[in-house]
Amino acid sequence: MNAAARTGDTRQTGTVRVWDPFVRIFHWTLVSAFFGAYLLGEDGGTVHQWLGYTVLGLVALRIVWGVIGTPHARFANFIPSPRRLLAYAKDLAARREARHLGHNPAGAVMIVALLLTVAATGITGWLQTTDAFWGSQVMEDVHEVFANTMLALIGLHVAGVLYSSLRHRENLVRAMFTGRKRSG
Repeated sequence: MNAAARTGDTRQTGTVRVWDPFVRIFHWTLVSAFFGAYLLGEDGGTVHQWLGYTVLGLVALRIVWGVIGTPHARFANFIPSPRRLLAYAKDLAARREARHLGHNPAGAVMIVALLLTVAATGITGWLQTTDAFWGSQVMEDVHEVFANTMLALIGLHVAGVLYSSLRHRENLVRAMFTGRKRSG
């Protein structure tokens, strides 16, 4: 990596550092742990459980990082007010939405929805290991609803990433690996 890329200098690379290593590692580890647990299902036994605990640990770390992390990772810097979200939705519908260096308002809401849903999936899974909910069909069903809701949200998230990548001519998947987006 050249000096310009290491320092975030945009003069030579035409890019700027947006996603820090923690956010990128968190993202891809969460993807792997969730899909691993989902694909294993309840037949995955201990491995399924430990992947679920990994998901919960990752969410806890992301919440902390959302408070103390780098600027684009901080919730206070990207979670929109209802007014800002509505204005963005109107601009999106009219196909005049602005490009955002970090999360756009719709993406920010999706991040919150994904974090809450994956946390609920993990918590309801863990509850099934407690005396109060051991063998509870209701808790198992709730856990399954959250897991399947997570799949639907992931589908919407991927669709939004693809739309935004095409609309703004920017490879957001690559940015989630490199941490860099074009500066202008």
